[in-house]
Amino acid sequence: MTLKSLPLKEQQQKALEQLTQGITSSEALWLSGYFYGLHQSLATERTQPGPISEIQNNSSIPLTILYGTHTGRSAAIAQSLHEKALKLNIKSSVYPMDEYNVRQLKNEKNILVIVSTHGEGDPPLMAEDFYQYITGKRSPRLEGVTYSVLALGDKSYKHFCKTGIDIDRAFSRAGASPILPVETCDVDYEAKANQWIEKTLSILNKQNSVSQPIDTTTGDQSADTPPEYNRHNPFEAEILDKVRITGRESDKEVYHLEISLEGSGLTYEPGDALGVIAQNPRSLVEDILKELNYQGSEKIETHAGKVSLQEALEHHYEITVLTRDILEKYAAHTQFEPLQELLNDEQELEKWLYGHDLLDLLHEFPFPIKAENLVQLLRPLPPRLYSISSSQAAVGEEVHITVSKVQFNNKGRTRVGACSGFLSENIEPGDKLLVYIEKNYNFRLPENGDPVIMIGAGTGIAPYRAFMQHRKTMGQKGNSWLFYGDRKFSSDFLYQTEWQKYLKEGILEKIDLAFSRDQEQKVYVQHRLLEKQEQLFQWIKKGAYIYLCGDRKKMAPDVEKTLTEIIQKQGGMTPEKAKEYLHQLKRQKRFKIDVY
Repeated sequence: MTLKSLPLKEQQQKALEQLTQGITSSEALWLSGYFYGLHQSLATERTQPGPISEIQNNSSIPLTILYGTHTGRSAAIAQSLHEKALKLNIKSSVYPMDEYNVRQLKNEKNILVIVSTHGEGDPPLMAEDFYQYITGKRSPRLEGVTYSVLALGDKSYKHFCKTGIDIDRAFSRAGASPILPVETCDVDYEAKANQWIEKTLSILNKQNSVSQPIDTTTGDQSADTPPEYNRHNPFEAEILDKVRITGRESDKEVYHLEISLEGSGLTYEPGDALGVIAQNPRSLVEDILKELNYQGSEKIETHAGKVSLQEALEHHYEITVLTRDILEKYAAHTQFEPLQELLNDEQELEKWLYGHDLLDLLHEFPFPIKAENLVQLLRPLPPRLYSISSSQAAVGEEVHITVSKVQFNNKGRTRVGACSGFLSENIEPGDKLLVYIEKNYNFRLPENGDPVIMIGAGTGIAPYRAFMQHRKTMGQKGNSWLFYGDRKFSSDFLYQTEWQKYLKEGILEKIDLAFSRDQEQKVYVQHRLLEKQEQLFQWIKKGAYIYLCGDRKKMAPDVEKTLTEIIQKQGGMTPEKAKEYLHQLKRQKRFKIDVY
């Protein structure tokens, strides 16, 4: 090492050379720490803040932000909140719930929680341990702690925002003081989330001896900055191709769509979803207008501005799905006793809601409701999310999705899904479609090429097609096992030739199929898992990641139950130990679930 290029005086260089002559490694290590500390001390002296900064530092209040998420939305809100808190000189720290030490709760001063609800009232995987702790018997007393909860959910589910509501109640029972009541958000959550951030930070900001104005903006884009496409500013993409991939004899219509992202700057990874802005079936809109005796040209105020009633019902409000919230609002407006009786019977209500739409409500409980009052009952039409079935590394500025048309008959009328019906009946190559990318950080491939076990049924195969495309592009062979199920081999084996090619090339190492209608006794993916349980458990022991994608109501619970049975038998464990083993895989992010 030479000292001649260093910014030292000659006398200092000689002293340093003498000091380091014959130095041992431990002595050098001690000196490096000494000089680093000296550097930090001198730097602090040179940048000593003025009186105002000192006051702000002394008055800074602590804030802990905790988030639990499945798709990443809660994480994005938490990060935005964290950045805005720091600007206000609030000493903010942000943690995912699975990385937070729950024993620290009683030492906190101010806690803000952002958490979603997954499936039928369940916490997201990363929030499970925190949820069990705070709502359980071990939860500490939290007098002196202030808190607020932002709960994300979907009103089409029975237990809307249950996780956030339960956590809010647990904090209250523990003696903590609410900064604000729990804020519950439907799928159109952004406005409420921003208001909650502004209100909570405003209250916390007043605790500072030097308060600062709150800036909840995200900054202006310059004219040269490409627009950021999202659900409120979707990209108008061109449909490149559309192919039905189920056979003619199939009782399902499943389509493969290829969509151009050219010029958008949008990027995605295997496991992400494509958000699609669709429109409601025109025939359903016309039937609703007829039922209410409206022309459709009536102008009304909506969240999207002043538009015609027909446009509002086609493009801006949910009409194919009913929720308890809509029925409650309609019952309060109409004062119908039979409707109130339905709301009071939980089992009958759940049965009635399934497969019914707005026209059913208006027909079975008729009332001359005003157009503006009608849309006030409804929630904004949410985008539909489709698991992406392509790897951008393989297809470039394209994105592929796999769409199963929702179609069924009820009470003498054919019903179709708002988005799947739109994509299957109204969209063709050359048409335009409004889209954006929805990140899913909890359904990623392992970066190092570790083994993957992919379990899916129906269109749940979509992300696995993306996985294999990506691994082929990256030159990663083997270490992959697909368990796939559908109805019939001849008509419902989605992407059959591609899977056979991946198997032949060695990209896919193993495949096990279950077609339930091809034999008298129905066979599902969980049966194939049981058949291969010994080898399956060996893969898991060697570090394989397990992925589960498909129906949330039946298929996913059955698969989880089967995996627990396999772990119990092959691992020689008690049922409780097997459940804990599977739960530990979730904690380690080696068991990833994406269900719908």
